[in-house]
Parts: sequence; C-alpha cells; structure tokens
Amino acid sequence: MFKSIQWKLVAMFVLIVISVMVVVGTFLINQVESFYHEDFQRQIENVFFREENGGGNLVKVMEEIVNKYKTDVENPPVKRLKSILYANSGQLGIDDYRKYYILDGGLGRVLDSSEDRVRDIERTNNIISALVGKIGNEVRFENRYMDFAIPLMDEGEVQYIIYVIDDKEELRRMMAEVIEILYQAVIFGLVISIVLGFFLSKTITKPIATLTSRAVKLASGEFEHKIEVQSEDEIGKLTDTFNYMAGELKHTLEEIAQEKNKVETILLYMTDGVMAFDFEGKVIHINPAARRMLNIDQVDHIRFNSFFKELNVDISLESLMYLEQWKTVEKTLDFNDTHVKAYFAAFNVEKDKFGGVIVVLQDVTEQQKLDNARREFVANVSHELRTPLTTIKSYAETLLQGALEDRETLEHFLHVINSESDRMTRLVKDLLTLSKLDHGKTALNKSKFSLKQLIEEVIDKLDISVKNYGHTLTFTATTDIPEIYADKDRIEQVLINILSNAIKYTPEGGKISVYSGKLYNDVYIKIVDNGIGIPKEDLPRLFERFYRVDKARSRERGGTGLGLAIAKEIITAHEGTISIESEQGKGTEVTIKLPINI
Repeated sequence: MFKSIQWKLVAMFVLIVISVMVVVGTFLINQVESFYHEDFQRQIENVFFREENGGGNLVKVMEEIVNKYKTDVENPPVKRLKSILYANSGQLGIDDYRKYYILDGGLGRVLDSSEDRVRDIERTNNIISALVGKIGNEVRFENRYMDFAIPLMDEGEVQYIIYVIDDKEELRRMMAEVIEILYQAVIFGLVISIVLGFFLSKTITKPIATLTSRAVKLASGEFEHKIEVQSEDEIGKLTDTFNYMAGELKHTLEEIAQEKNKVETILLYMTDGVMAFDFEGKVIHINPAARRMLNIDQVDHIRFNSFFKELNVDISLESLMYLEQWKTVEKTLDFNDTHVKAYFAAFNVEKDKFGGVIVVLQDVTEQQKLDNARREFVANVSHELRTPLTTIKSYAETLLQGALEDRETLEHFLHVINSESDRMTRLVKDLLTLSKLDHGKTALNKSKFSLKQLIEEVIDKLDISVKNYGHTLTFTATTDIPEIYADKDRIEQVLINILSNAIKYTPEGGKISVYSGKLYNDVYIKIVDNGIGIPKEDLPRLFERFYRVDKARSRERGGTGLGLAIAKEIITAHEGTISIESEQGKGTEVTIKLPINI
C-alpha cells in the first residue's frame, strides 16, 4: 500500500499535522507560562522601581514614609503604606488571585493586606530573602504560586516587607483551556489532512503519465545531467523523466539570472555613480547615482569626449584605448558647488579588443566641505590665539627692557596683559563648552521653571549694560507663558548671549524689545533691536564657529566668535530651534522656540 504516492502523501500530511501540533502546543504552553511569569515580575518591577520625573521610584517613597512616620502612633507607617498600595492596586493587578501583604521586617508577621481579614501566610524563599535585606524576586515554574518581596530599609535594617503573591489559579485555568483547544485542533487537523491528502494525491498521480511523455520530448537528449531516483512510485518516474532537462538547463539559466540580477542590483543601489561607454563613446549604462550626481536626464545625445570636455575634464576616449588594462585614470570634476572624483578604466570585450570605458564617480562634496571647515577652524583658532599671545609677549618684553620703573606704564601694560589673558581664557572656555556639547559630554540639568521669570531676571542682570549704552529694553508677554522643562542655566546663557549682542551692536539710544508666549506645543522668545543689522550674505553663516560679520568691531567688543555657535548647540540639545532675520541698517530679530515638555 505504501508504495503508492497517494497513501504516502496522506501519511505525510497526518504526520506533519501531528508533529506541528505537538511542537506548537508544547511551545505555546511553555510560552504562555513563561509570559505569565515574566509579566508578573515586570508588572511588579514597573510599579515599584520605575523612576518618576526626578523623584525616585515608589520603593524610595515608601522608605521615606517609614523613616518619617515610624514614631507616629496615630498614623503609623503601615496605614500609609497600605494607602499607597491600594492606590497602585490596579497597576499591580490585585484581584481574587493576586494579593498584597505588609509584613513585619523582623519576624515576617502579616500586619495588613488587601484581604478583608488578616491571616498568616507561608514563609517563602522570597520572604526570607527580604528579611535579610534583599529583594525577593525569584520566580520558579514548579511553584504553585508567584511572589515578590521588597524590603523597606531604614538605617540599614529591614522595617517592613511589601509582599505580592499570585496563586496561579488564573494561569491553571488558562492552560486547561489551551490544552483543550489543542486537542480539538489536533482532531480537526487530522480529519482535514486525511481528506485533503487523499484528494490532493489523486490530482497529482493522474497527470503523471502525461507529464512523463511530454518530458521525454523536451529532454530528447539535449540535457544529460541525471538526478538519482530514490523511489519506484509515480514521483520517481516523473523525476527520472525530467532528469534529462533538470541539469544543464537549470544550472545555466540560474547562473545567468543570478549574475545578471546581482550586477543590476549592485549598480542600481550603490552610492557611487557608474557610467559605461562603448568604443564609439555612446552611453551603454548609467546608474541612478550617476544621473543624480551629474544632473543627467537624457543619455541619447551624450558622447564621451564632448561630455567630459563640457565638464572641463582633460581626458579623451582615444587616450584611454592605449592604456594598459590594469591602469586607472583619476580626475576631479568641479561644478555647481559639487566635487566629484572620477575614475576612468578601459575594458575589453574580447582578448586585446577595446570594448569601451567604465567611469566610477564618487561625490566628495561633503568631505571637501568638512576638510575646508576643519582647515578654517584651525586657522581661526590659531589667529584668535596668536593675537593676544603676540600682545602679551610684546608688552612683557617691553617691561623686561626697562619699563618697570614707570609706574603708569607698568600698570597700563599689566592691565592689557590681564585683559588679553582673560580673552584667551574666554576663548578656551567657549571651545571646551562647544567640544562638550559636540560629544554629548555636557549633561543637561533639566527642571521645571518659569520662563517668564527667567527672562525678567536676565533683563535685570543686563540693566547696567543697557543704561551704559542709553538703550531702552522692554519685555512683553504676548500670551500666558507656561513653565518649561529644560536646563535653566543653559537657557539663561543663551538669552544673555543674544541680548548682549543686541546691546553691543545697537547704536546708543537704541530700542531692544523682548517678546515671549506660547505657540501650539512650544514657547517662543523673540528679541528685536533697531541696531546696525547684518548683511544678507552673512546670515547663512552666523552660527559658524569664529564667524564674525565685522571682525574688527567684534574683537574690540570682547567677542570670541563662538557665542552664537554655543547658543545653537544648546537650543538644538533641547530639541528647539533658533533663527535670525536681519536687514542691514534696520535691526535684527532673533527667534528661539523651545518645546514645553522635552
């Protein structure tokens, strides 16, 4: 009977169904039980050990209550602890199967519980662990319960134990239902597999004779690769017939398809651009990256020599034809503020027969910008440090050469040296601040505070500077300003920096206005002055390090050229935005937006 493929398929379906259901059932039961245990432990830990906003976790709160009210006779800590547990009973999942107890820290006696009447409970391993000051969180699958014991410490001793226990009754009922469902599924699956196996096998064996005769005609000796036949049933005959074509045809077609797909996929998704030209200079392939880099829409009109001549690249198809095969020519393409490295290599279609040229393009624009920025940064730092160092050295040499006797000159020179030293100190401090912000080493000390009050405090601090310049500085709250959650000192640093710039670069008798309010989920601060303004071409570079609109005036007023860069980094760290709008001769407007809750 089992020589027939029909019955083999039926038997195979039956075995598969049984095997799958056994494996799935075992896995499902284990996973449900494991999930139930892990969910119990995670739920307890989430309630008691979750860190709240700057206030610690629930265990710390309960320990503080024990410490604070341990001598209170009228309202002992037990009542307060029970009220906290009652408030969190929903999150703890307290029900008929899960209960909590408050135990004495010395003997483990039950002092109170979620039950209507207080009763003694079994002293489990977790309770014993809690009695010695350890958290009892061991969950064993073989136990008929799940429990969790948390000691509440005071002065190094266990005062109370919070104990949560689940009798697993709900899990046992669930497992019984799951097993019953699995039994029903196995029986139903066996019936379906037998019926389907019978009819499916019948539909397979019937056309075998027809497929065999057709396969012989297709195979007719063109493909000779043969697969060993393992059986004498209908499938064995079908395998024997199709062996004629299975070998070479499958191998050849799959190999061609794989190589083609591999090359096409690589070229399509690689970030480098690739162009291929034939021996006449026509484009035979170009990938999306090359189109994007060189802004190419149509390729029909492109010819190698004319195309690269327009890009000012000194290269020709003829020169590449006579290169040795292993050599590559490297060129640089610069156009529309884009820098591209191009590598040219000739390829052959047959031995010693020139087939065309492959061009690989690498966009190095960002790398070039980074290199330029790095060189500019080093040059700026060197320049900023060289000026005060030169001043200090020259003044010190003058003093050493005999100016020490002139008291007035001595004091003046020492004042200059001290001023230049302060300038270098400010520069180094700003550089260190930026470095820490860049590398995330400066932790934000966030807290809730009144933004309105902070703005008023900053305005008060700058009152003397405002009066010295004869300015008018006003503050207007356009809406109710909610409290924000941020680093107060850092936000104050930004405000002082922006307002100081407005004071310095506004002519005497100027007007500076500060507006603040709520806009959707953000608060905004807008600082408007009628100062000298900023040229339009300088606006995009204002937040660059060491960038100054008027370098001479900025340096005279004590600036390091890093203030706005630091402000930008601080606001970005708070997930906010800062923008500047200005018109030369008419004033500047700085807008800062911060989320209310970061």
